[in-house]
Amino acid sequence: MQQAFEVRGRPMSIVNSVRAQIPPIHREGYPFVGGFALVTLILFWIWSPLGWIGTVLTIWCAYFFRNPARTTPVRDGLVVSPADGRVSMVVDIIPPPELGLGVKPLPRVSIFMSVFNCHVNRSPVAGRIERIVYSPGKFINAELDKASEDNERNSMVLSTEHGQIGVIQIAGLIARRIVSFVREGQPLVAGERFGLIRFGSRLDVYLPEGTKPLVAEGQTAIAGETILADLKGGDAGRTYRTD
Repeated sequence: MQQAFEVRGRPMSIVNSVRAQIPPIHREGYPFVGGFALVTLILFWIWSPLGWIGTVLTIWCAYFFRNPARTTPVRDGLVVSPADGRVSMVVDIIPPPELGLGVKPLPRVSIFMSVFNCHVNRSPVAGRIERIVYSPGKFINAELDKASEDNERNSMVLSTEHGQIGVIQIAGLIARRIVSFVREGQPLVAGERFGLIRFGSRLDVYLPEGTKPLVAEGQTAIAGETILADLKGGDAGRTYRTD
């Protein structure tokens, strides 16, 4: 007998409850998941142990292209993380020239996404897209600092009431495709999906001069939820410790 329980007056089966915890797959992932599944069927026909390996890889591919809902804090001046991953660098550095943000060092927060992180990217602030520039390049390890200048990347500048924010999608060692869903002149709200990078990469966020980042290196960031900075200066800063 199928077990069920009440949720807001409606019966929900255990199967439906489990299904509700599984995030949907982004449409960009359908061809890849389908390709993995097709190869898996062929591998099962050749030799069943190979088929089970293909099954694991197909599940991983579906997991990679997951597109979960997020709860974004909405308040003027907040800058949220554009990506899931680990905060790999928090530095002051001169931004790449294609951003047009000047030649003075600006605060930069870098977030490294491994192949196990969700790779759907979200807008860090509410604003208008002032500039989008694609730059071809190499595919060295995205954790290296020189990846900001050497690797293939897609740069975007968002204009806000508190200044300009630079966001750069950087391809990594495995990544070979940066996907953008937006265009110049388009308005975005904080947490809105704007792009995706396939199979391991990095996001750089350049903040206005004098902004104090509210995250530390090594911290785990969640796209659309983790607060990177407060452009209104409402947060005087934080200290961190590692267990």
